Amino acid sequence: MEQQLDCALDLMRRLPPQNTEENLASLMTLLPELTEDLLSSIDQPLKVQTCEKSGKEYLLCDYNRDSNSYRSPWSNEFSPPLADATYPSAKLRKLEIAANDAFDTYRELYFEGGVSSAYFWDLEDGAFAGVVLIKKIGDGKGRAKGAWDSIHIFEAQEKARNAHYKLTSTVMLYMLSSKNELGDMNLSGSMTRQAEMDGIVDDPSMHIANIGRMIEDMETKMRHLLKDVYFGKTKDTVNDLRSIESLAKVRKQQELQREIASKLQARQQ
Repeated sequence: MEQQLDCALDLMRRLPPQNTEENLASLMTLLPELTEDLLSSIDQPLKVQTCEKSGKEYLLCDYNRDSNSYRSPWSNEFSPPLADATYPSAKLRKLEIAANDAFDTYRELYFEGGVSSAYFWDLEDGAFAGVVLIKKIGDGKGRAKGAWDSIHIFEAQEKARNAHYKLTSTVMLYMLSSKNELGDMNLSGSMTRQAEMDGIVDDPSMHIANIGRMIEDMETKMRHLLKDVYFGKTKDTVNDLRSIESLAKVRKQQELQREIASKLQARQQ
């Protein structure tokens, strides 16, 4: 069963993230005994819902779900209403509100739109954990249609006036383009990275600054990796397969390169 799970997760990493929901449903149909493991191990594209009380949008995930209801970070209420729901402590809820305001500003500055949400929950021994979610959907009015989903799960353990943070970040990205002059294009994939850090905590609000700095650095690194490594490799492959210049001109350049190389070699001898 463990080998089947590894194979299923390996397969999902190679499939387009925009089709995760359909592919996951197919896997669970084939392997019903692995349903729980698959649901807990595979990140799915984030869904958007509107808070009935505040009118603001928020993101849905397993971390704000209780039974079939989802908690809004703006009103702290579940939709649909739930009688025996689990809520963060009053102290942590205050921190959660500050985090949502901070990351709402961060999202607007970096993504110029989209939706963000932050959810916190209590752990044992005074520790706490949380998740920061960001989603930006391209409407396709520009060159391509696509979406960016980032999921940042963290754990904070306080030690006197310091805190140790563990962060696991996942980014799911896809870009679709269909034009007569270029044809169909589908660039998609996901990436997961981890990091740890120690930070000074003179005040509870310092957690927001420390976590925010950590997530900002991680997103910057992952964005550069996606741009330089993944898109860069795709561009190099396409350029090798398809030349803009004529074949005669390419051959002439190659002959010139060989001639220069042979003369340099002869001069060294």
